[in-house]
Amino acid sequence: MCAALDLACTACGRSYDEWTWRCACGAPLDFATPAYEREALSGDEHEALPAEPPASPSDPAPHSRDTRAGLWAFDDLLPVGPHVTLGEGSTPLVDAPDWDAEFKLEYVFPTGSFKDRGATVTLSVAAELGVDRVVEDSSGNAGAAIATYAARAGIDAEIYVPASVKPSKRRAIERTGATVVPVEGSREDVTAACVDAVESEDAWYASHAWNPAFFAGTATFAYEVCAQRDWTAPDVVVAPLGHGTLFFGAYRGFRDLYELGWIDELPRLLGAQAAGYAPIVAELHGREAAAGANNVADGIQIREPVRKTQILGAIDATDGDAVALPADRVECELDALHRRGFYVEPTCAVATAALDVYRERGLVAPDDDVVVALTGSGLKT
Repeated sequence: MCAALDLACTACGRSYDEWTWRCACGAPLDFATPAYEREALSGDEHEALPAEPPASPSDPAPHSRDTRAGLWAFDDLLPVGPHVTLGEGSTPLVDAPDWDAEFKLEYVFPTGSFKDRGATVTLSVAAELGVDRVVEDSSGNAGAAIATYAARAGIDAEIYVPASVKPSKRRAIERTGATVVPVEGSREDVTAACVDAVESEDAWYASHAWNPAFFAGTATFAYEVCAQRDWTAPDVVVAPLGHGTLFFGAYRGFRDLYELGWIDELPRLLGAQAAGYAPIVAELHGREAAAGANNVADGIQIREPVRKTQILGAIDATDGDAVALPADRVECELDALHRRGFYVEPTCAVATAALDVYRERGLVAPDDDVVVALTGSGLKT
């Protein structure tokens, strides 16, 4: 295994030089070498990363990126090369004047969600390691992404889903040839069944919550946002927050660019959770602030995020926050998005609804430069 794939525990610090999905202490693992240091290990594989961004957009940029490579334009910050790709990345960053923000259109990926960022890197790691079968659990989007990229790689996939998963998302998984395993009960029951299979069958867990390669992939969201803005970070980024796959990945990406000196400061990261499924809000503001009901935003119905401690750390490091949104507010916001040409799934509307709440509370100032992530396509709802 190459040095860039060495792993370290996020809790106890134990090191691993062979791939495993979880530390012996039960905590998730990360790559031992952060992305902003990884080029020192790359030898001749990649060009060294520059110490500074260009002086101005018109100056020749030694770190200018070929956008035709998609998110793999940032391969020097990723743990592997593009072994498994469908040309994903370079999603549009567009003005949204009705929200006084910019929207990053993450729903235009090959499978219709930002989860392709994590899937392309995760399956590229699996391919490098010679894995012939992967297992994942998902409410839909991550399962479709893992199944699709596994099909691209010629790797078998088994996807555990809630028995109540939306038929369109189940079909998207099944049509890849992946095996779908429906599980009755809560989203947590689905994960428990999948983990049992992983442990009993010694399967390779391509989890969007546990696998560090997935978060290396979602970090490219931040790389792209800053590249599209001539290496200037926004003041604020608002994103849906369930397992934190995009939220925490974005933090990692902005941190990488800050450590490299490509941006001057980290944006404030503001999370949007579904009422009744808002453990981060409960931790920050108490259970009452997290209470309510929201069965509309099914993509973020997570009661126990695997990387909860790291998500809270990202919020603290960026002076961020999280709020919980009820179903009626999300449904109203979803209608507004659709009427203005953004055909997204309900989970996206949680983010724009949260932006309104943050402005009402004075946490986002009128002159703040804001980017909102729209994460999944309405075509799968």
